Amino acid sequence: MSASQGAKDQVGRLLTLVPYLNVRGAVPLQDAARDLGVTPRQLLSDLKVLLMCGLPGGYPDDLIDVDLDALQDPDGDGVIRVSNADYLARPMRLTPTEATAVIVALRALRNGAGTETREIVDRALAKLEAAAAEGSDVPRIDPGQDAADTDQALLATRLQDAADRRRQVLLTYYVPSRDEESERRVDPRGVVTANGFSYLDAWCHSAEAPRLFRLDRIHRAEVLDEPIRTEPEAPRDLADGLFARSEETTRVTLLLAPQARWVVEYYPVEDARPQPDGSTEVDLLVADRRWLDRLLLRLAPYASIVRPAEFTDSFTAAAQAALRLYS
Repeated sequence: MSASQGAKDQVGRLLTLVPYLNVRGAVPLQDAARDLGVTPRQLLSDLKVLLMCGLPGGYPDDLIDVDLDALQDPDGDGVIRVSNADYLARPMRLTPTEATAVIVALRALRNGAGTETREIVDRALAKLEAAAAEGSDVPRIDPGQDAADTDQALLATRLQDAADRRRQVLLTYYVPSRDEESERRVDPRGVVTANGFSYLDAWCHSAEAPRLFRLDRIHRAEVLDEPIRTEPEAPRDLADGLFARSEETTRVTLLLAPQARWVVEYYPVEDARPQPDGSTEVDLLVADRRWLDRLLLRLAPYASIVRPAEFTDSFTAAAQAALRLYS
């Protein structure tokens, strides 16, 4: 056995030994060795290591005390007695520095972990955040740039669990094509990923049709006790693309000046074609003409409709109505 493997095994034994002694108090060495599945000699060796363990600081009052005389002296009674370890019976409390270190370490672990490990890490992070919300000793820590990823991972786990258990979900969802929030009752089918985003594939009872809900636009998700009403189906395969056309949408082409280039980053566009003069021609699907009118009013004078022509008439009417408010 290598030295590293031996040290690993010893740590495992100590993690078992400490709570064992904390529950039972004074216990004969022979009985403890039998209960723990080790030899008395090995247990005595572990107890000598336990002498060097304790609270940060390393001073005598910080370390666990083991009565070795009772175990090694010929006149000793062979009973294990441990003192200065009362804190082991109390729930762990993290200082702000310790909690920060744990959260940073968990996030670093999550970034390179597999699916199963990520679920475990996400649950640990959720418990830390819940403890902070309840006012415990865990501080409210700036979540940093990975907070959104963690929140979405937790949401994805909850939604996938709802799909696996065939339970309805009540969503509060932001619809960019109408620039508004709506409440949707859905039958979840599963969480899928495409183009770097995660989506809930579900049957929407409001639309009476299957819909994809982008997780970063879900502001609230309540898993209900009610079972789904539609026939269970596997989530769709998005390998062929995400933005499928339907009778509810119209493909609109806009010409954006550099000042309006942010639209490409903020809204789901089907295609973006840079032009020689620095402008960008983009194609996007529009479900509500009123939303497009409001978007163009915000972008004016840095955007215009290339096609279809009838959408230009709608925007012109909206712009003239807005101007009349100032006349």
